[in-house]
Amino acid sequence: MISNVLSDHININMASAKTIVSTAASVAASAMVVRSLARDLIPYELQQYVYLNINLFFKSFSSDMVLIINEFDGLANNQIYKAAEVYLGSKVSNSTSRFRVSMPEKETKISTSMDKDQEVVDFFNGVKLKWRQVTTQVENKRSRYPGQYSGGESEIRYFRLIFDKKHKNMVLDCYFPFILNESNKIKEEKKTLKIYTMNSQHTRMYSSSGDYTWNSINLDHPATFETLAMDAELKKTIMEDLERFVRRRDYYRKVGKAWKRGYLLYGPPGTGKSSLIAAMANYLKFDIYDLELTDIHANSELRRILLATGNKSILVVEDIDCSLDIEDRKADEQALKMLRNHVSQAQTINIVRKPKPQEVTLSGLLNFIDGLWSSCGDERIIVFTTNHKERLEPALLRPGRMDVHIHMSYCTPAAFMTLAKNYLGIEDHSLFPEIQVLLENVNVTPAEVGEQLLRNEGVQDALNCVLHFLQEKTREADDESKAKAKEMEEQDAEKEQPGETSSE
Repeated sequence: MISNVLSDHININMASAKTIVSTAASVAASAMVVRSLARDLIPYELQQYVYLNINLFFKSFSSDMVLIINEFDGLANNQIYKAAEVYLGSKVSNSTSRFRVSMPEKETKISTSMDKDQEVVDFFNGVKLKWRQVTTQVENKRSRYPGQYSGGESEIRYFRLIFDKKHKNMVLDCYFPFILNESNKIKEEKKTLKIYTMNSQHTRMYSSSGDYTWNSINLDHPATFETLAMDAELKKTIMEDLERFVRRRDYYRKVGKAWKRGYLLYGPPGTGKSSLIAAMANYLKFDIYDLELTDIHANSELRRILLATGNKSILVVEDIDCSLDIEDRKADEQALKMLRNHVSQAQTINIVRKPKPQEVTLSGLLNFIDGLWSSCGDERIIVFTTNHKERLEPALLRPGRMDVHIHMSYCTPAAFMTLAKNYLGIEDHSLFPEIQVLLENVNVTPAEVGEQLLRNEGVQDALNCVLHFLQEKTREADDESKAKAKEMEEQDAEKEQPGETSSE
């Protein structure tokens, strides 16, 4: 009897299950019929309106909030995206099935980052936050350069952040600042200094990362302030000035100045200008941007290139006196003055220098250094170098543009002591006094002395090589001085010699 009851119960349940399945199938079929009729009879716009309202209806019951963090804000990088990319790269979780791992050549640390369309779950103050990296492909209909068109596809990347909407204020006011701060710490720990050089005009195309203007390699220059062959007091002054600059962000803002500092390094070739720049970069942990003005054809291009440089960087313009056709301009001015002495004013009205088509001008450069564009970027150091300070325009030299002028002199006795320590590992030797006396009376550069020290591995041989080199330079200087003195005597004698007279 019990078995009969069980059998009847099972039959009833099976009938109920069949009824449910049959009803579900009937509802699904009806929904498909309704959907098909709606697609055929209801206008597309009305369909979208209905679907949107249905989605909004169901979302109204959800407590989730979704924030979209795009990689770019217009043409500029989105700092929140960049910070999140660095921060999430250190958050490998069980929810992430795929990560990217890399270690570029000459790097010493492994770097990790989220791969495409992967998720990471983070917790902050007990709140669960779900991140997803989203990458979509879009067709390139035109390039970012006017008049240039290109096909193919590019990537658009963004982060989607999901959390409970009741934590919105906490995310915006606390979580995002925390990510920015943590990403800065991670970048400082992993930072490898870079030296950037401009892309050529032919290869300067916009990439998905936005870095189309500059190429970079690791800055592996060993120069430090300790190894620089220059006066100890001058080194101390430069280091103190750099330290004062980097800690005075609020002060610069308070007095209404852009947070930048200009240095002019001048002196003969081989006196260590490039080594000083490398030492400054290593001391501050700043990247270097090597700007070649002769490769730029217009002021607008110069602005775009300079805006693509990063903060905490040193912008270097070497041989500035040769980069802006200053000598050509002075020659034109001199020619104009000479012409004005020989022709009438009416004739000289049209005697003006015609600017070359598509050229960078001094005013264009000054506008970025000290004009409105100078505020585009923080913690920048601008370094100009020249072998001939006297050739520079006074407008370049005033404070606010070139704040610190550093004369890179010939090798001094103190500089030689540094070179001897660097190259030979010694701080005293019997030949030092004689070498130092010669250095006080002859002009040789630290590079020339360093070359002599490199020619021999032994200490005695290396110092003898330096000594013989300085003695030869002294003899050459004496011979040149005697030749000049003799020439002056001959010229004076010619002036004192009476002129010839003729008799009637």
